[in-house]
Amino acid sequence: MGLVLFSLSIISFGKSFRVGIDEEKPGELITTGVFAISRNPIYTAFGFVLIGTFLILPNWILLLYVFAGVWLFNRQVQLEEKSLKKIYGEEYEAYCKKVRKYL
Repeated sequence: MGLVLFSLSIISFGKSFRVGIDEEKPGELITTGVFAISRNPIYTAFGFVLIGTFLILPNWILLLYVFAGVWLFNRQVQLEEKSLKKIYGEEYEAYCKKVRKYL
């Protein structure tokens, strides 16, 4: 499920895909495809992969990875949201009201 969601996220990004946020040339705000369901489908997909891995091979180390990963993803999302609010302003605020952060 995580790999499918990740693939759909990349397709939804299209030519706008990049690592990080380019504040000088941000491009348009992507709100279609899986981004119409989740504001952060890639982080959600990574979370599913971590949880799925733990369910297949349950042990304490992988459980720690799940908790650490989810914590780190959430921290990164908070940082990115600050930047997106600065770049896109009201357009991003309206998007946030319509679409959930994860699922």
